[in-house]
Amino acid sequence: MDELPLDQVRTLLAVVDEGTFDAAAAALHVTPSAISQRVKALEQRTGRVLLMRSKPVRATESGQVVIRFARQLARLERDARAELGMGAAQGLGPVRLPIAVNADSLATWFLPALARVPQDPPVCFELHREDESHTTALLREGQVMAAVTSSPDPVAGCTARALGLARYLPVASPAFAERHLTGALARDLRKAPVIVFDRRDDLQDAFLRSLVGPDAAASPARHHVPTSEGYCDAVAAGLGWGLVPDSQAEPLVRSGELLLLAPRRPMDVPLYWQQWKLDSPALSLVAAVVAGAAAEALLPVG
Repeated sequence: MDELPLDQVRTLLAVVDEGTFDAAAAALHVTPSAISQRVKALEQRTGRVLLMRSKPVRATESGQVVIRFARQLARLERDARAELGMGAAQGLGPVRLPIAVNADSLATWFLPALARVPQDPPVCFELHREDESHTTALLREGQVMAAVTSSPDPVAGCTARALGLARYLPVASPAFAERHLTGALARDLRKAPVIVFDRRDDLQDAFLRSLVGPDAAASPARHHVPTSEGYCDAVAAGLGWGLVPDSQAEPLVRSGELLLLAPRRPMDVPLYWQQWKLDSPALSLVAAVVAGAAAEALLPVG
């Protein structure tokens, strides 16, 4: 009774991916009752609740363990069939790789990196945009197979390798600086409106802490702009000051549209590539291509 029945494991994965029991039933061509019975049987076998019956359903912590196993099993099965020349016969589609990546990498160097991945056999990317300090949560939950993250500590069952340093520059529009930044920079930045990506964005506060001390924080007057391109546009428009990736900021600084506030105080964020410990040719190929592109686009660590 220790084994995990594969049909039940695959069913649990389908429910999580599709979001509801009915949608999973349609995807697997069985009845919703059969889906419910398989999930209940798997929960009885493991002695744990595996799903939160919300809309959409969500895996519990125990369910995440089974989901990771299900995705790894599916990847190994696909790779084995491909090596045996069974892909076409079995009607397998393109290789699907779910990857978590932060918005700034997505807007700068990451998509050109993916474009370098050979497409024989074809690889389809399912990108999940998340802050670099939170992408590991998607790995832990089994939603993605790899992630660009700021954490060097591998998630259980994963490996980690350094990609490089993403450099951010503190900038504002000249008009904004003339209105708000006329005295001591650190003091004025604590009062002036600031642009943040979302409520979890701590980069601007971290920059102020580097200037002032551990208790410093940016102004509560915060504009939330949750896209990389929109964030840069908001700073250039004069809504507030912020830290912008150097590849986006430097052309605007040269043209005079942005003013570099602290030329000697950039913020460097280390980025890492974490992926499942899985002998998957497609995943290994993508990892190598991403590492090569990062070496060109990011600053070296150390």
